[in-house]
Amino acid sequence: MEQNTYLVVMAGGIGSRFWPFSRTNHPKQFHDVMGVGRSMLQLTVDRFQGVCPPENVFVVTNRDYTELVHQHLPELPLDQILGEPIGRNTAPCIAYASYRIMQRDPQAVIIVTPADHAVLREEEFRSTITRAVDAARTHEVLITLGIKPARPDTGYGYIQYLDQDDSGMPGGLKKVKTFTEKPNLELAKMFVESGDFLWNSGLFVWRADVIVQAFHSYLSDISEVFDDGLAQLGTPQEEDFITQAYTRCRNISIDYGIMEKADNVYVLPADFGWSDLGTWDSLHRIGRPDECNNVVDGDVILYDTCECVIKTPSERLVVVQGLDGYIVAEYDNVLLICKRTEEQRVKEFVADVKAKKGHGYN
Repeated sequence: MEQNTYLVVMAGGIGSRFWPFSRTNHPKQFHDVMGVGRSMLQLTVDRFQGVCPPENVFVVTNRDYTELVHQHLPELPLDQILGEPIGRNTAPCIAYASYRIMQRDPQAVIIVTPADHAVLREEEFRSTITRAVDAARTHEVLITLGIKPARPDTGYGYIQYLDQDDSGMPGGLKKVKTFTEKPNLELAKMFVESGDFLWNSGLFVWRADVIVQAFHSYLSDISEVFDDGLAQLGTPQEEDFITQAYTRCRNISIDYGIMEKADNVYVLPADFGWSDLGTWDSLHRIGRPDECNNVVDGDVILYDTCECVIKTPSERLVVVQGLDGYIVAEYDNVLLICKRTEEQRVKEFVADVKAKKGHGYN
């Protein structure tokens, strides 16, 4: 384990497509989505054990969730929980963490991961991450992990790579040709059939100095903000600086702001049972189905029910009869019953509930 390997966990999102389970005051990353007794945030940090030391783990989250993060990761010192005053997408989030880490360790290699993704084969995952870290340590590259697609999924972004040997790069790294946001089904089928496209996992590896230089080159407005306040990071003045800094940062993703523009972007193809768990259907896909292909978490009795995903509180007995291909999800004061084929409407449901019932349900 290298002492200058760092982990940045992005844990500020709401995950509204997982409503009603994921709510503004208790987002998906703080839930035991997998039904294994650990929250998504806890599972994320767990899978990096042995990759980087605990003192090098940082979590970036909304300030409203700082206490929740500490409850889930009590071993994490408070100064390793970086609170954002407002959400500004992934670029400012990554800039904040990268500048903070670079100030502490100029030789740092940084792994960036979302807090709410699932990995089923953790040993393969750690092996892949270690290869990426080793490559980033010795090369001035921005590495993203690309997942070998299992199907033409329209819910993921895609990365096209150049299938050619690059003698200067460690084995397995491929030069990125294009990024494509969520395509339609016809395009997704073409991508998968071509064999040179991967799903965009949102996992990144790079040296601190390399990503900071990329901010200078491609997002200079954001780098200027953090250059101005570098001396305040890691001091009692940090919180006040970040409050002011985020008002100057635009809302932009790291993919759009840097990865799609930089010429030193490489992808490491990977296959370790990954899912972004962005939707109820994704939970059905990676869950443990019963003999009727239902994925169930809760105290549930089923009759004549197939192809459903059901997640309900363990303290409530739920009896379901006669459903085929439905989502049944209950959390707190909301029960959702929805066709799996219509789950893209969940955001519409959330918007309607907010408009008609107020803020107590979103």
